Amino acid sequence: MHRPSLRRSALSTPKRRPRALLVAGLASFAWLAGDPTLDVRPAQAQSATVRSAQASTAAAPTTQTFTALLAGAHRTPGNVARDPHRHPAETLAFFGIRDDSTVVEILPGSAGYYMEILAPWLRDRGMYIAAGRDESAPPAYLADHQKLLARLAAEPQLYGRVAVTRFNADRHEIAPAGSADFVITFRNLHNWMDRGELDGALRAFHRALKPGGVLGVVDHRGRSDLSQEAQMKSGYVRQDVAIEAIERAGFRLVAASEVNANPRDTKDHPQGVWTLPPTYRLKDQDRAKYEAIGESDRFTLKFVKR
Repeated sequence: MHRPSLRRSALSTPKRRPRALLVAGLASFAWLAGDPTLDVRPAQAQSATVRSAQASTAAAPTTQTFTALLAGAHRTPGNVARDPHRHPAETLAFFGIRDDSTVVEILPGSAGYYMEILAPWLRDRGMYIAAGRDESAPPAYLADHQKLLARLAAEPQLYGRVAVTRFNADRHEIAPAGSADFVITFRNLHNWMDRGELDGALRAFHRALKPGGVLGVVDHRGRSDLSQEAQMKSGYVRQDVAIEAIERAGFRLVAASEVNANPRDTKDHPQGVWTLPPTYRLKDQDRAKYEAIGESDRFTLKFVKR
């Protein structure tokens, strides 16, 4: 099989759908019961950091564009502490997200690591869609989803135009068909593979994206000398297995980045990837050892919808 050069690719921008039409489409199925998460009023106050970053994005965004956003005073300390491990500025620049993009993030959770960065920045010219849990999720996940909704409602100056949709494999539309410029997912593939839901999730992403739209994927990179089956319970995913599954679903790999690589991760930990920070499943046992390793080795892949 022919493989593209794994360098950043300049892609033509998909045709933009008028925001009013997109909002109308979202209103038909967004999960809004009891919370005003789809607010289509004119944007109100924004931080100077966000306005400054937006003013610099007439051209394609750069790492510096997103580095400016990381300084926002609204970001929670726990999320800021993870920046050295998650490399958000480099990751978002690699995906190519612009301030006029429609971006769907899959399962951002109440911590909202990337939501904190993207939603205020996209508020005026683009749209951030949080594809969250549906009603069938286990109680702990539903409780976290309610925390997410409460956070959105409590900070309308930042999140008043966030749309919330339901995600559960391909059981729901995560955005109106053909409306999204980007679908992004972080460290979720291993869960969907374990539950036999990966193909369904990819169908939902493909349906939501415009032709030429981008699917951005970050996940724990597994060992190439072990089968995927042997690594399922450890949380790691073989990069070649992920690429094959995603391309089979109607996407084309256009670039890969090592920005989230960690060569210190030996991938043989007693509690899998959750042995490492930030989870520390072994609590204080060998904590210094795992702290020195840092968060997991991760692949960062950019696909386009065929």
